[in-house]
Amino acid sequence: MSEIITPALVSLDEPLGTDKRAVIDALAARVAATGRASDGAALAADVWKREQTDETGLPGGIAIPHAKSPAVREATLAFARLTPGVDFGAPDGPADLVFLIAAPDTAAEEHLAVLSRLARAFMRDDFTAGLRAATSPDDVVALVQAAVSDEPTAAAAAAGAAAPGAAPAGGAPAVATNLVVDGRPARIVAVTACATGIAHTFMAADALTAAGQKAGVDLVVEPQGSSGYKALPQSVIDDADAVIFAVDVDVRDQQRFAGKPVVRVPVKKGIEQPAELIDEAVASVGNPLAPRVSGNADTAAAARAEGGSGGGVGSAVKRSLLTGVSYMIPFVAGGGLLIALGFLLGGYEIAFNADDVLGSATLWNLGDTSLIVYLGAVLFKIGSLSFGFLVPALAGYIAYGLADRPGIAPGFVAGAVASFMGAGFLGGIVGGLLAGLAAWWLNSLDVPRWLRGLMPVVIIPLLGSIFASGLLLMVLGGPIAWLTQALNDWLSGLTGAGVIILGIILGLMMCFDLGGPVNKVAYAFATGNLAAGIAGDERYLQIMAAVMGAGMVPPLAMALASTVIDRKLFTEPERENGKAAWLLGAAFITEGAIPFAAADVFRVIPAMMVGGAVTGALSMAFAVTSKAPHGGVFVFFAIDNFWLWLVAIAAGTVVAAFAVVGLKRFAHRRPVEPVSSGAEGVPSAVATA
Repeated sequence: MSEIITPALVSLDEPLGTDKRAVIDALAARVAATGRASDGAALAADVWKREQTDETGLPGGIAIPHAKSPAVREATLAFARLTPGVDFGAPDGPADLVFLIAAPDTAAEEHLAVLSRLARAFMRDDFTAGLRAATSPDDVVALVQAAVSDEPTAAAAAAGAAAPGAAPAGGAPAVATNLVVDGRPARIVAVTACATGIAHTFMAADALTAAGQKAGVDLVVEPQGSSGYKALPQSVIDDADAVIFAVDVDVRDQQRFAGKPVVRVPVKKGIEQPAELIDEAVASVGNPLAPRVSGNADTAAAARAEGGSGGGVGSAVKRSLLTGVSYMIPFVAGGGLLIALGFLLGGYEIAFNADDVLGSATLWNLGDTSLIVYLGAVLFKIGSLSFGFLVPALAGYIAYGLADRPGIAPGFVAGAVASFMGAGFLGGIVGGLLAGLAAWWLNSLDVPRWLRGLMPVVIIPLLGSIFASGLLLMVLGGPIAWLTQALNDWLSGLTGAGVIILGIILGLMMCFDLGGPVNKVAYAFATGNLAAGIAGDERYLQIMAAVMGAGMVPPLAMALASTVIDRKLFTEPERENGKAAWLLGAAFITEGAIPFAAADVFRVIPAMMVGGAVTGALSMAFAVTSKAPHGGVFVFFAIDNFWLWLVAIAAGTVVAAFAVVGLKRFAHRRPVEPVSSGAEGVPSAVATA
């Protein structure tokens, strides 16, 4: 690898302009003049586009305009020391030290690692002081080369993989009382990530780590950079009191942090205000109204452990299935509600003549079609097209859960093939797993450096699609399609008691883990066949109604028990959660019951399952149908026999609420004798009334 900076790329105290656009243009021109970029103007345009998204000025008189650009031939740094400084948007004034970081859009991992080490050097006072004292371009080059060739600093190492609890040299600092949780320093995990994954990602990681050490809290950071990332051990995440997401992009494998109180801010705030973020994160602990990472404890437990790759194949598959269902739900929810609105406006016959209406009428020339019917056709068509993504999205994001971004394209293609062959959501699951495993294996190969840039954009999509989709088309698709049809025939043949038993099973599954894997299987079964129900098979619409009704029972039951039946059995935070659970339950957000289950799983979960089974059975017995996959009572217009559905939900809610109250009153947990460990005797479990 050639040197990342040369004297020709350094400007010391030369006039480059009075605004940041002029400085960026001048530095980009230097990069092009050295032959490291094919087009200086194109590079400057890409850097400027990034600058307009988020200004790159940092505290301490530093600016790091940067971009990945196809105009760049090799990773390069251009440096300017400005007199006077130029405003790059930093809160404390103009920048006099400006690094333009130019990376190819297919930058190799070693280049990205070098750039990340440089970004961390910006946080060191000795590095910036050396740049300000440099007397020649050669001095600057020597400083930069020393910074990028050094092993990561102690702070940087801590940000990536330090053991939690490690104190800085000189002994642990005194911890402020507001940073103490349960008599010990707070435990915080953080993720940093920026759009390019080069500079801000690692600077924020080091700033947070340094602030945590100074405050005496137990803080560990996972920088998610372009050159990859090392996932924190799941045990560290599980033990954390709160989470900080200092990110400008999605957090990868976010479900690992499910249920934790979270502070979510742009990555620059992690650089500029790390101490304030720590204070805010600790303040969120124990606050029932604090935002939390979406998901639940079961989802987090399914995440990859120990560096993101442990836990075995079973854990990885389960995590990927949860990922696929989670990403599929918006397609189903949005599409289903649009279809329901289409029926509301255009009548049920719109399912058969929407194409004719849209082909013969426009908003400006309705002809014989009424405006209401035309709008119903528009909504129905949009919803139907959204439903068309159901299986491809399921497969695509299952593959994403296994292989990250390289798995998305092969997964979507496999899902499309599954739809084409009539293999339904079962085919989507199989196709997504095949595509994800293929993409993961291809991405793990040790290929030559010149081929690395082509792997995620050409090689993996090509070979992964050939493998997964070819296997579906030639071998597996037919048997899966037959199995899907057999399942459909079995459901169509259910009558009487068989229908009620199916409702009981679905109700038990929806309440078993309150949004976890078992719950998601039942929900995926209902939504995966909703399109068939809308097309005419009402049995699937009944399944959707039973699943949604049973899923509403846990939060409603806990709200009823904690705010109406016997408030004294619940703590003050639980009573506050109970007030919010009324709305969560009404909207079919089963996770609203998680705080209650987490505190008393062996009495809450069985009671919820009994109530869910009652609702599922009654909903199926009443032949309630739902054309909407989500929304609870707020999609009343999409639910036939709506009042009977409410009766089923109310019955399950009352049964579950009285069951949990009865268990709390009479099924006492056995006290566990304290074990002597040198501390004041505190029992590891306490009997509760």
